Amino acid sequence: MSTQVRSDDATRASDGTAVPFRLEVVVIPIEDFDRAKDFYAGRLQWRVDAEADSGTGYRLMQVTPPGSSASVIFGTQVTAAPPGSADGLLLVVDDIDVARGALSARGVGVSEAFHDAGGTLGGGFHIGDAGRAAGPDPDRRSYATYASFNDSEGNRWVLQEITERLPGRV
Repeated sequence: MSTQVRSDDATRASDGTAVPFRLEVVVIPIEDFDRAKDFYAGRLQWRVDAEADSGTGYRLMQVTPPGSSASVIFGTQVTAAPPGSADGLLLVVDDIDVARGALSARGVGVSEAFHDAGGTLGGGFHIGDAGRAAGPDPDRRSYATYASFNDSEGNRWVLQEITERLPGRV
């Protein structure tokens, strides 16, 4: 199996100029607002950017992981997606062992490090535990070592260790 890596130019408008598309926020489905708030703002200690409560059942919180320019929104009456159905939300870390230790210290159940059993860079993106091989990537390639955890609502997060960026990435 091979892994193809591409580095294309930015999407271009009809006049040929680059059009930036920046991912700013990801919405995740939850069942219990207070439980999710305790997990993200309390246990993970992600920065709280905004919180809203309409008093009519609509509640929203936006949090940002440390070092991230993208945020996460969760709440009630925010998305029609079933609670806990987000799968494979990606968090990039410099050191998988340090990241796992920090999560464990905060009481988060995080998997052991794993890599793709087939040797590709996509080891964090299989259904459940399928395709995983125990331990970090044998060659410690950047993009090839993962760990995962579930939030309080069952949404699955994947940690990916990146020590050296692909060309064109910052």
